[in-house]
Amino acid sequence: MYAIVDIETTGGKFNEEGITEIAIYKYDGHTIIDQFISLVNPEREIQEFVVKLTGINNKMLRNAPKFHEVAKRIIEITEGCVIIAHNASFDYRILRTEYDRLGYDYVRDNLCTVQLSKKLIPDQDSYSLGKLCRALGIPVTDRHRASGDALATVKLFKLLLDKDTDKKILERTIKFTDNRNHKLKINSILEELPEKEGVFYVHNENGNVIFIGRGKNIRLEVNKLFLKENKRAEKIKTKVDVVTYQETGNQLFTRLKYYLELDRIKPKYNLIRKRKLTHLDFNHDHFLIIEKGRIPEENLIILVEKNDVIGYAFTNLSYQRNQLEVLKNLVTAIENKPLAKTIIKNYLLNNSVGKIVRYELENNL
Repeated sequence: MYAIVDIETTGGKFNEEGITEIAIYKYDGHTIIDQFISLVNPEREIQEFVVKLTGINNKMLRNAPKFHEVAKRIIEITEGCVIIAHNASFDYRILRTEYDRLGYDYVRDNLCTVQLSKKLIPDQDSYSLGKLCRALGIPVTDRHRASGDALATVKLFKLLLDKDTDKKILERTIKFTDNRNHKLKINSILEELPEKEGVFYVHNENGNVIFIGRGKNIRLEVNKLFLKENKRAEKIKTKVDVVTYQETGNQLFTRLKYYLELDRIKPKYNLIRKRKLTHLDFNHDHFLIIEKGRIPEENLIILVEKNDVIGYAFTNLSYQRNQLEVLKNLVTAIENKPLAKTIIKNYLLNNSVGKIVRYELENNL
């Protein structure tokens, strides 16, 4: 569970700043499940340059709650969560400083979307929130206000989770508190899973993926796995600590994601057979496959260039339409291109997709 945070402050000397506005979105890796947004009376003057940047002035904050009045709510909404922020060292330091003033030791694990972006989306001109979101086609409203910046960070973090093919973010954040008995744990796991199409990952207590499955109904498929009585299934049930998942939205991406993940992760309890790789080319050298996404306003795109599958992304095309370079920034690269090509080509031979858009490399769409 994640608490995606953005804080605006008064400015001033290090560790003497006060909070003027805070926004927290509690995010389960798929949807926002809770939120807290509030102006805060910092009980000190705001630096003039900060007023010009954020539009928040002293008069606006006179009747706002003081930090001690919102402190309990912040503790509650971030309990059991990893703090996520763009430049997390700043936001987390500010929170700890405010709680120190109250005599409370506020401790949370935290991850920085700046550092994650540098690793997962390399070679960007800038990693400031505004410029990075612009490069990725992520819409930002109310820039330099806590709610707008936090919401943009949610969308950025969602993209980073998609690009985290090694599952390092998930390995770090997996926690399971209900260990009273194995049956309760299994029931708790099932209750958290959606009845939607996708790929699921069974993790052990160290966060390592030990089995990967797929299906049109993730909860149903995991339940089937836990009901099996063969030796392999029993070992999986014994070692499971948590099940994570990725919704796919369509059969093509379910198939592609499943086989690519098996090839890359090679989970201990999957039976992996070698596939014959096709040497046939696609009908076009450069094109986009556009399929339905995980939610109505989203699309899946698969990028093919020079007859190789380059990568995939989930995107709202209304923000990135006709901007090939922006789409390329969003794409999660595929390492095993021959395997991806075989899966997609076999799928296209027997199934239709939403749309195929051909293009020339030197031109945009």
